[in-house]
Amino acid sequence: MTWLRRGSSEPLWKEEFPVRTADERYVTRRQLTKFLVLTSLGMFVGNIWILIRSIFYKAPIYGHQPVAQLGEIPVGGVKLFSYPSKDDHCILIRTAEDEYVGYSQKCTHLSCAVYYSQAENRLECPCHKGFFSIKDGAVLQGPPSRPLPRIVLEARGEQLVAIEVKG
Repeated sequence: MTWLRRGSSEPLWKEEFPVRTADERYVTRRQLTKFLVLTSLGMFVGNIWILIRSIFYKAPIYGHQPVAQLGEIPVGGVKLFSYPSKDDHCILIRTAEDEYVGYSQKCTHLSCAVYYSQAENRLECPCHKGFFSIKDGAVLQGPPSRPLPRIVLEARGEQLVAIEVKG
């Protein structure tokens, strides 16, 4: 046989590549060091990128948008609107004679639409039974871990105007 060495039962390739299969499982110090250095370098570059982006980050500028007329909604009533863009759906609730609150209508858990339950006096997410406070948008129960973003409202004459999103 040509693939065996004369007088030996081992194939020729084992002589040319003397790697033992038991040693293949072990990582050398050089390989470990190379891995650690490259991983650390990658993390360092990522942190520098985050730092640069945070330095040049500009807070979004929200426009002022009329939402409703004062007195248009009855106490306990709801009006849906979009703010700051047409794709950002929000909910306006009149909680008292002269008190209005506005929140993003997107649940902070999985982005399902929340609705107002007047009987329970809370915002509810029907997808996973998440409940939010009407007063501040805080999570009352369920899987959402963050409060709803609040729409800052301002009365200007007879109009209620959305001026900013907080949270």
